[in-house]
Amino acid sequence: MTRGKMNSRSAKLLLKLAPSKIEDENSMSDYPAQLNKLLTYLDDIHANDIKVLDVRQQTTITDYMIITSGRSSRHVKSIADFVMEKMKADGFPALSENGTEFGDWALVDFGDYVLHVMQPDSRAFYNLEALWEK
Repeated sequence: MTRGKMNSRSAKLLLKLAPSKIEDENSMSDYPAQLNKLLTYLDDIHANDIKVLDVRQQTTITDYMIITSGRSSRHVKSIADFVMEKMKADGFPALSENGTEFGDWALVDFGDYVLHVMQPDSRAFYNLEALWEK
């Protein structure tokens, strides 16, 4: 897995996203470059309440889970589609996606990163953060 350099915008975004997990700007440089791009794309399309979970110690399925919310079914679909389009243009296409046709919960698998885009009610009900933060 390649690691990328952290630009100041990404550093500020990551501090805003998960301050309890990030001690200082030096530790943020441990995030892979593609994850930084994915987070920037989520910010660009105004995804809400972005949370990054490092699950490397808990599962071999993926390294990071990114959980975010959309304001409506259309916004959930737009977030997933936008991120897939941008990541594909960067040479990092999604391996699979599910739920984008419904807009309640879209899951996009990028291999090392799994993106969950959910409406707030679904996110509260399934509470993935509590499940994976243990």
